[in-house]
Amino acid sequence: MYYDFFGFREPPFSIAPDPRYLFLSERHKEALAHLMYGVQGQGGFIVITGEVGTGKTTVSRCFIENVPDHVDIALILNPRLSARELLSSVCDELEIPHPVGASIKQLVDLINADLLKAHGAGRHKVLMIDEAQNLSADVLEQLRLLTNLETAEKKLLQIVLLGQPELQELLARPELRQLNQRVTARYHLDALSRDELPGYLRYRLGVAGLRADIFTGGAIKRLFKVSNGIPRLINLISDRALLGAYAEGEHVITANHIRTAAKEVNGGRSVAAQNVTGARNNQPRYLALVASVLVAVIGTAWLLERWQVDAEAFTALTREQGSTVTGTIERVETAPEPEPEPEPLSEPETSGPAPEPVPLPVAESIRSFEFNAHGQSQSSAFRSLFGLWGTDYLPSDNPDACIFARIKGLACLAQQGTRRSLERLNRPAILELRNPEGQRRYVTVRHLDGKRAVVETPDGSKTFPFDSLEAFWFGDFTVLWQLPPFMDDSVDNTGASSEQLWLSSRMMELADLLSSERRQSDQVKRMETREQVRWYQQQKGLEVDGIAGAMTLIQINNDLDDDVPRLVSTDALWGDH
Repeated sequence: MYYDFFGFREPPFSIAPDPRYLFLSERHKEALAHLMYGVQGQGGFIVITGEVGTGKTTVSRCFIENVPDHVDIALILNPRLSARELLSSVCDELEIPHPVGASIKQLVDLINADLLKAHGAGRHKVLMIDEAQNLSADVLEQLRLLTNLETAEKKLLQIVLLGQPELQELLARPELRQLNQRVTARYHLDALSRDELPGYLRYRLGVAGLRADIFTGGAIKRLFKVSNGIPRLINLISDRALLGAYAEGEHVITANHIRTAAKEVNGGRSVAAQNVTGARNNQPRYLALVASVLVAVIGTAWLLERWQVDAEAFTALTREQGSTVTGTIERVETAPEPEPEPEPLSEPETSGPAPEPVPLPVAESIRSFEFNAHGQSQSSAFRSLFGLWGTDYLPSDNPDACIFARIKGLACLAQQGTRRSLERLNRPAILELRNPEGQRRYVTVRHLDGKRAVVETPDGSKTFPFDSLEAFWFGDFTVLWQLPPFMDDSVDNTGASSEQLWLSSRMMELADLLSSERRQSDQVKRMETREQVRWYQQQKGLEVDGIAGAMTLIQINNDLDDDVPRLVSTDALWGDH
């Protein structure tokens, strides 16, 4: 009822798990990274825990919307089931026909046959169970037995358990130690910090259509105190505060509005008293959790030091393996760099004149890149990168650049590689740089020409020797790429049929473009779409799997689309340098 009064398109503080409203705090990003990393086909269990209202279900919905194309999800929302009922529900979710009253053995056999069939088709099955703390020990043991379904190379089923902290206690029971040992990734989702709360409010208000700060500083301070940073409580109290302000004809939310709303949400109980009671009741559990977290942190720190990978690099690695989060994490096909390097494809003959080389932009020439003087923050680097795509990006309005990219019909692709990797993708790129002290800076490379690189710095475009950048670059980079219509949320399409039509038409063009003779072109055109994709991947030196993932789609854009920013001019790409 207050939507029009404040100018909202929809309620900004609904407690429904809408992925559009997922504010990616550092903890939420890490939880998503654990999920994306865990579903790369290794099998076993992934465990995500968190207090009531911290956003576990919303994170899971975001994950479901952004899994790689070859992943199928079975989602169980009601875990209070017997072992047979659970297996029957899994069959329902995976669309496996099964007779009414089938035995556990019959259901397991049907699931196993379906998993083998999916594996043969290059697909990967994931079972997600929400509120998993309600599973019985017998059902958990049956789930463990499901993970025994495997081939010689891999497990056939990945299981994701989402639940409250009690789930960790349940898994720690001696009789479930075999299951606990099969957990390949686990993460505990904490509440928002005080510093993250203003960004959280601003983000949800923005998604609902209001680009203004209507919460006073006092209101935000009071809101954090009464909610303890738990997103669900923040939403409930904020929604009630908006209603109270509307009733008073006020367009600004004050601390008094929050105080009154909190009392109504808590049924008139004192928030302080409620928090003290909760803390007293949960103290033993939290002491155990703190001990577990400390052990995990110490172990993780040792591993990260040994592998020389920090948390941010881990997130980049998961994006490389899977796709970008919240509409941004894409499946990445590894483009092998064979030795010796293959001969480049010859450029097709054209009837018109040869294209003119793309000139480098005018940029001030600097002798050598300086880490502190020329590096940027990550948000500034993204702003420069979006500018090269003709889009104005404001980090204050869109905290997550890759979510903003999705809105604009683009996607982020994070990888590790070399200069050769950059040239193969042929897109302007953000390089992550690190100095000997471990500090990070970022630069947006807009052009490469021989040994020179034109980059965006705080003082504008400058040209540096590329090897002066390589002194700080350890291979991490991010590019933007154009989504095809069937993946672009802003374009009406018909799902799988839309993908099939788009790919088929593109493959027809590529058959004519890359075939050396008419007979070969006709042969490619008669292939099924998946085989056409495999043929194209082989032509371009990509992983040959018949799946049109990010790397394949980028190469299709390189061959057929002129209207995209290029890192390397056509002449430089095909010549020697």
